[in-house]
Parts: sequence; structure tokens; C-alpha cells
Amino acid sequence: MTCAQVLAMNSSDWVAKFTVAKDATPESTVLAIGAYGKCYDERTDRLAASLGKQGKGPLMGARGNFGDFESVLKIFTAKALEEAQQSSKVPLAPVKTEYAALYEKQFRYAFYQSYSQKLQKRASPETTEKSGGSAKASPADAQTAAKPEPDPLTLAKNRFGELLAAMPEDKRHEIHAAFGQIFERGSIGEQWKLEIYRYAIFLFEPPTGQPFAAPPF
Repeated sequence: MTCAQVLAMNSSDWVAKFTVAKDATPESTVLAIGAYGKCYDERTDRLAASLGKQGKGPLMGARGNFGDFESVLKIFTAKALEEAQQSSKVPLAPVKTEYAALYEKQFRYAFYQSYSQKLQKRASPETTEKSGGSAKASPADAQTAAKPEPDPLTLAKNRFGELLAAMPEDKRHEIHAAFGQIFERGSIGEQWKLEIYRYAIFLFEPPTGQPFAAPPF
């Protein structure tokens, strides 16, 4: 299959398809994750190169800020996986480690994708539609307004807090400090706050049970 065909599937579907063909073993799962990650990196590299040729990519300062973000994220990931393994009754490596490396790739792609979206907005000016008159709110609308959906970021923060609370105090402080560095070392992480929380939750969640959130891709 081509990378375009692989990336047309989400990572879970690809891994399931690959491991069915190769027998579902940790080794085949790692191979499947690696193949998906390679295609994902190639797509990001193509996007970065295309933006560079157009002179519309991130400047040196922005690339440096993202590099700092990646560095502290990797430090947090290493600490999180170490703690997750210590608290787990079953070995997590290499599958969990490979999934963590795969899901971490979302941030580099999002970084370059944000510059691509700026180009698209410039090419397609926004048009405003004028509405004639105001619509009367229905009882259903009023009921929906009275019961707003839970904020995804608040839910993620609460779940992350629950996972931290289950750790020994010294480890909890260490992990919390490493996580805080992701946002304190620069503002770049603020735009992906929900995604970062969900990524952190994935790192700590046990391999069994219902995951807090669907895979990022």
C-alpha cells in the first residue's frame, strides 16, 4: 500500500489491518506502528519543504521555539513512560513506547499545518452572509443552552489530575513539574493544550480498559 492509502486510515485501523495479515503479536504491532509513523513523517516533511519553497514556512525563531517545545515534551514523555511501567503489572514496552513516539508526531505536523492554513485563508477571503431577521428560539434550543456540553479541556484536566493523584507524592511532584515545563518554556504549547493533555493521559493510562480519548489520528 502507498503512504496515501495508509494515512487515509486512522492509526488504529491500520495497525489492526496490518497485524491481521502478519499475526497479532507485539512484534507485528511495532512494525505496523513504525510503518504508519514513517508515512506520517514523510507527509510532514513534504509539507515543510513545500512551505519552504514558497517562502511561507516558519522562520528560524519559530523553528527554535518548536524545537524547545519538542525537547521538553520528550523529557516529559520519558518520565511518564517510566512511571507508567513502574505502576503497571504487565510490560508496556515496546508497544506503548512506539505508540507514544507515533502520537508525538502530531505536534510537528500541526506546527507546519498552521502555516499552510494561513496560506489557505489568504487565498480564500472570508465571505459574510447576512441574515434577514432573527429566528425565534425554540424550546429545544433553550434546553440545549441550559445544559451546555462539558468542556473537553476541563474533562482532560480532571482526568490528568486523577492520574497524578494516584502516584506517590514524590513522583507526582516530579511528573507535574515536567509537564508544566511544556507550557512554561514557551507559549507554543498553548495552542495544542487539549491535545497535550490527551497525549499525557494516554501515556499514563493502563493498556486495558476504555481509553479516555480516541487516538489523535
